[in-house]
Amino acid sequence: MAATDYKDYYSILGVSKTASVDEIKQAFRKLARKYHPDVNPGNKQAEARFKEVNEAYEVLSDSEKRQKYDQFGQYWQQAGQSWPPRGGTTNSNADFNNFEFGKYNNFDDFINDLLGRFGGPSPGPSTGGGRQTYTYSTSPGSSPGFSGFDGFSDFSGSQDPTATTQDREAAIALSFAEAFQGVQKRFSLGNETIEVRIPPGAKPGSRVRVRGKGTVNSYNQQRGDLYLKVEIKPHSFFQFEGDSLVCEVPLAPDEAVLGGSIEVPTPDGTVKMNIPAGIRSGQTLRLRGKGWPQPKGGRGDQLVRIAIVSPKELSLTEREYYEKIRDSRTFNPRSHLQQVRL
Repeated sequence: MAATDYKDYYSILGVSKTASVDEIKQAFRKLARKYHPDVNPGNKQAEARFKEVNEAYEVLSDSEKRQKYDQFGQYWQQAGQSWPPRGGTTNSNADFNNFEFGKYNNFDDFINDLLGRFGGPSPGPSTGGGRQTYTYSTSPGSSPGFSGFDGFSDFSGSQDPTATTQDREAAIALSFAEAFQGVQKRFSLGNETIEVRIPPGAKPGSRVRVRGKGTVNSYNQQRGDLYLKVEIKPHSFFQFEGDSLVCEVPLAPDEAVLGGSIEVPTPDGTVKMNIPAGIRSGQTLRLRGKGWPQPKGGRGDQLVRIAIVSPKELSLTEREYYEKIRDSRTFNPRSHLQQVRL
């Protein structure tokens, strides 16, 4: 798999890298229902998204595949495969940009050299200025800071140990409120205390560059940069779909039929939104300027997806009126089904 073919399965499912099996399954089911071809007939974009969601779930729901994916990134499928002898070739269809495989003893050595993880293709890890990956935690009950080495990350930084700098990457987890408002983070990295300002509007996958806090190059003693990759913890109401901030708002059947005005939460408070009469479940309304902060200023839009919810329990009066509506209703939502034939 070429580097450009890399797919972030966690982002596809909208979960964090620390998500449990149940969280992954729940996210998959929600997206599968949304993009299923039966729900989106003739929609090629939804069909492609459905296949992508299935692919992500197939990997992340399998503990062995997920472990390889977390460790090797876009090269996870090649991990554990037989390695050609010196001067040999590989039968893999993966595109490794014409690397000379024969000089590596195994796949790990190739990865070490490719991503600068340890600084070279030697049989064992060296102490040279390779890139390291840490995970930054802000979870309640734990001390904020970076945890230890956690495999490598796909990163297009310097890979030549004789290059002038060595960059490294770390993940930082933010709540929706921290990402929306911006936040100052102070943490320890090795023997250093680093203070970083995360600007408002950080989104999943955003990178924050901290100059001069990368790995020291063992050849010239110069330091690269530290790149913080933002991960946003799941929210009970808001979620991201691409660059859009999306939420789902339930309506009672009478509200959907008659329309009206309802209150909808936004990142900075509740606003009133008009519901057109006859709206259907699954339709999306737009709250302009109430979405996520944009890099060049201003706010994006918040998309409000409608879900019509039927009451499970009715009072005697409610049941009486619903029965009257049923008995006098002229609208048949299934009239078009009479023409369906094989």
